[in-house]
Amino acid sequence: MPTYLFELSYTPESIAAQIKKPQDRLKTAAIPALEAAGGTLLGGGFSFGDQDVVILYDAPNDQTAAAIAQVVSAGGSVKSVKTTKLLSGSQWTSALRKAGKIASAYKPAK
Repeated sequence: MPTYLFELSYTPESIAAQIKKPQDRLKTAAIPALEAAGGTLLGGGFSFGDQDVVILYDAPNDQTAAAIAQVVSAGGSVKSVKTTKLLSGSQWTSALRKAGKIASAYKPAK
């Protein structure tokens, strides 16, 4: 299954609601949503700064990952979401091999 990095930032209203009723949103929101989509939470945590939550998960395909992002965005409790598809080490090295084969055909603008 493909692996994805999911980052989100809460709205101020969402943070205020969570202060009033603290809970581990990985357990109460992320895991149930990922499982409903056929995915699996691999890890994650709460940060501070630009992002409030960072999640690493597996999902069946890119359409499922897009649907997860759409559901979270549509909920209204986040101000931004970002999904990054991650390559395994073997996928990365395969891409490097392909890049080596096509590099001579690419002519950068100068």
